[in-house]
Amino acid sequence: MDAAWPAAERVESGGWVLRAASGVTQRANSVWARDPGNDDPHLQLAALREARLWYRNRRLPLIFQIFDGPRQAALHAVLDDEGFTRQSETLVLVHRPGTKPGADSGDADPAVEISVEPSAEWLELWWSVDGRGGDDGLAVAGRILAGCPALYGLARDDGGAPAAVARLALPGTGTTGPTWGGLYCMATRPDARRLGYGGRIVRALLREGGARGVAGYWLLVMASNAGARSLYAHAGFSEAGRYLYRQERPKRHLTGC
Repeated sequence: MDAAWPAAERVESGGWVLRAASGVTQRANSVWARDPGNDDPHLQLAALREARLWYRNRRLPLIFQIFDGPRQAALHAVLDDEGFTRQSETLVLVHRPGTKPGADSGDADPAVEISVEPSAEWLELWWSVDGRGGDDGLAVAGRILAGCPALYGLARDDGGAPAAVARLALPGTGTTGPTWGGLYCMATRPDARRLGYGGRIVRALLREGGARGVAGYWLLVMASNAGARSLYAHAGFSEAGRYLYRQERPKRHLTGC
């Protein structure tokens, strides 16, 4: 997952990975607590201070992307004491070929175009739905996408206009043996929702992945997004874990008398 959405800057500090990409997406601008570390709160606080300085030097807030489980309990306790917020709870869903008949097989869908690079139409639709920021932010996002081999799906409506897009990241391309792929950037034009375009994109990308010997797939979805979770369940995805973002509250400076 880290390789599928690579940040422009990436520094390993102990068991933590500090990532920054000009503030574009939480994932690329957060600490991945790969190894939650020692249970000693004093050591946790020392590491926290170093991470805070690293992000402050980049004029970014300190955010953690952290799973919710026993291994992370001590770090969560420190972040609670420090007043970090809890936000954007996200489910990690996985799918293995063959677990959902027809989900990753069958004939190609002529309404879904597959390419190895995002077209201008693909980028425009994705950013209009999912984007945060203007052209500068899109340029940073484009570099994140280009940092990992991937396939890009675009579904058109009956009039030929782009209706939905998605990306299948293939970070293990070039390695020996089966690898996993990650579905990202699922976005449907608002007026084209609930018309089946999302499901067609998922099936097309799973089919393409299967043709390349992908061993399994993951995707990330907000826990609050019931509609998307239903779509992915029908495609054979099931929950394997969950994480959330812990963000430092901004410090307010006292003014006046």
